[in-house]
Formats: sequence, structure tokens, C-alpha cells
Amino acid sequence: MPLHDGDAGWERLRERIVSCTACPRLVEYRTLVARTRRPAYASWSYWGRPVPGFGDPAARLVIVGLAPAAHGANRTGRMFTGDSSGDFLVGALFRAGFANQARSEHAEDGLRLIDAFMTAPVRCAPPDNRPLPEEMERCYPFLEQEMALLHRCRVILALGRIGFDVARRLLLSRAAHDPPARELLRHARFSHGATIEPGGDLPALVASYHPSRQNTQTGRLTAAMMDEVLARVRRLLQEADDQSGVRADRS
Repeated sequence: MPLHDGDAGWERLRERIVSCTACPRLVEYRTLVARTRRPAYASWSYWGRPVPGFGDPAARLVIVGLAPAAHGANRTGRMFTGDSSGDFLVGALFRAGFANQARSEHAEDGLRLIDAFMTAPVRCAPPDNRPLPEEMERCYPFLEQEMALLHRCRVILALGRIGFDVARRLLLSRAAHDPPARELLRHARFSHGATIEPGGDLPALVASYHPSRQNTQTGRLTAAMMDEVLARVRRLLQEADDQSGVRADRS
């Protein structure tokens, strides 16, 4: 379902994201890419704007990547769509039951995420896939606002070190009055498959290598590795359901 259907909060946030021009370098680059285009996509009308998150507004799984790809999401207007990273990730989500189909080609291809939401700490395609620290800082409030709306989130899947660090920052800000959780999160380090469970009402944090072309073509991240991570996510969601049931029985 579209993330903003029937929800004014989502609609307002989407409008703020799409209209953002806070980072001149990113505005210039995303516009240049949309104007010049890659020969294979010469007939496309590129999106060429900041990309909002996509998925189920009631999702318990939130996937945090890095930024739109220049000829992927910057072209199609949807996260992890139109490039090899999207094909790899959505194929894995389909196998794990988090998507209704294995392909992610364009915004009207019928893809629907099930109990999952895809987002990123940077909304514009950066040159060389490398956003600057100040650009990430300007964009960070959008992710905070999304997480506030995704109130059912029980697991964050961070793709890559930057996604992991940003997700850890989000959780640290929510653990202000929970010293044990803050201590656990403060010492958490990125590695593929790492799982941090701060407890309480905080979501678990699971790390994976990013499904970039470099990682998947070199075998650093394989389909089996991604499937294993998503199986772990499923187990964490089941444990969260079981714990919620116990609390409900005692209330």
C-alpha cells in the first residue's frame, strides 16, 4: 500500500521530503543525472528528487539503507528500485515473506511490502554514493520523523556500516532513560549478522552488508547470507510477539 494512504502525517512528511533543497551539492547532482540520463534509460523521465520511504506504515521491520542510487531510486522515485541492489534485496524479502513479488523495477510494478518498510538516512543520490557528514545531518530529521510514525517497529535491519551507525543513533536517542540499553548500544559495532537487543520497548537492531553491486558480485554478500539474516529477523519478530502475548496475559 502507498505509505501515505489515509494518513495526513505520512502525506505531510512525504511532501517535505520530496520538496527538500537543503543540500546544494546533492540538488545539483541529482538534477544533472536526471537531465543527462544513462543511455540505457534515455527514454525515461527521471524522478530526480529526494526519495521518500516506501512500504507498510504498520511495519514491524524497518530496513535502513544508505541513499538512492543515481540510476536506481533517483530514476524510479522508489527506494531499492530499478537497480541490482533492489533486485537482490527485494528478491530476498520475497523469499522471506516480506514482499508480494521478487522484482522491483519501477514505481508502478505492483510491488507491495508486507510488514516491512524501506528507508535511508540520505534521500538524494550522492556523487560516488558518498554523502557528506553535513548532508547526512540535514537529512537525519526525516528519518526521525519516519520512525516516529512507524510506531509498531520491532526490528531495524541496517544495511551497511552507515545504516548501522544511523540506526544505532536513533535507538540511543530513544534510550535516554535506560542506562543498560544505552551502554549496550554505545559499544555495539557493525559486523554482518550482528544482533543487538536493547530490550524494553526498543526495537532489536540487526546488521547486514549492504546489497551493493560490489558486495554481491564479489560474493561478500550472497543470497544465502541475506536469507539467513532475514530468518533471524523473523525469529526476533516471533519472540516480540510471544513477549507481547505474555504481557497481555498479565495485564
